[in-house]
Amino acid sequence: MNRFVKRYFIDAMSGMAQGLFASLLVGTIVKTLGTQLLRLGTNVVFKFLADAGTFASDPHVVGAAMAVGIGYAMGCHALVLFSLVTVGATTNILGGAGGPLAVLLIAIAAAELGMLVSKKTKVDILVTPIVTIVGGVLLAVLFAKYIGLGASKVGNLIMLTTKLHPFWMGILVSLIVGVALTLPISSAAICAALGLTGLAGGAAVAGCCAQMVGFAVMSFRENRWGGLLSQGLGTSMLQMPNIVRNPLVWIPVCLTSMITGPVSTCLFKMEMNGAAVSSGMGTCGMVGPIGVVSGWYNPVNQALNISPSAMDWLGLFMVCIILPGVLAWAFGLAFRKLGLIKEGDLTLPE
Repeated sequence: MNRFVKRYFIDAMSGMAQGLFASLLVGTIVKTLGTQLLRLGTNVVFKFLADAGTFASDPHVVGAAMAVGIGYAMGCHALVLFSLVTVGATTNILGGAGGPLAVLLIAIAAAELGMLVSKKTKVDILVTPIVTIVGGVLLAVLFAKYIGLGASKVGNLIMLTTKLHPFWMGILVSLIVGVALTLPISSAAICAALGLTGLAGGAAVAGCCAQMVGFAVMSFRENRWGGLLSQGLGTSMLQMPNIVRNPLVWIPVCLTSMITGPVSTCLFKMEMNGAAVSSGMGTCGMVGPIGVVSGWYNPVNQALNISPSAMDWLGLFMVCIILPGVLAWAFGLAFRKLGLIKEGDLTLPE
């Protein structure tokens, strides 16, 4: 069971998230940058950036990148890996709004089909691509639409519920997605699979930032500047060995996410209208905040007309940077004084 979970739930999802990062996410950022620069005047460099971002975020490209990322993470042979390009592109298109989840499931199945025959025959160069592509595309035609619809409905339900009950859902979404970020699974892939945007996406950003900035600041005493950067701009997953040894070290940042979530949804009403994958990235490379900004100027839903105010900018900095740092530091200090967190409990492994 552990091998199953690692291969399909941890490795495959991480590969999918990296594929999304290298296509849709970077494409959205580059496209937004180029589009905003074009407002200053027509320029061949600015137009190139806008076009490059558009190409990178094309659904066919995104699907192919996700599938290849999944196959690579699963250790697939070269011919299987290259064949997944077709499977991923097809599945993402047929899956619609819930395409990422369809790609995750079908790319895994296609990869395993391909690996069953890979390097088993003398005509491997024909057999392996045929089995992988035909099997994967057949699964996509049969199931991608329904997987996508299911994921989309779940995501829409979460987003609708967050609009109706912003306080409680702000707490819940922020905590769950933030915890997923620190666990050895991919919160980015989860958010992408569910298409988590809008107010719920903003709460997810808040929870992820609370974990990353929270651990970075709370452990500054042990890890100094290197730890601040590696956790604040890298990943809070670095703290997992310490969490296993003393689960109490996780409570301060979880409490922080339970506060910043409803602050995001109720006070600042921060929304993620950029790529859904950004909702689960937090301050990793500042992708979460950049995704919020991208959503202001180049929203995924082109029907939205957003003009960010000073309050929006204040909310972004408060929710993503300032409040996580201050609250986690305060909770962490209280836990240290109570003896629940001892010196060295948050030291990162060498």
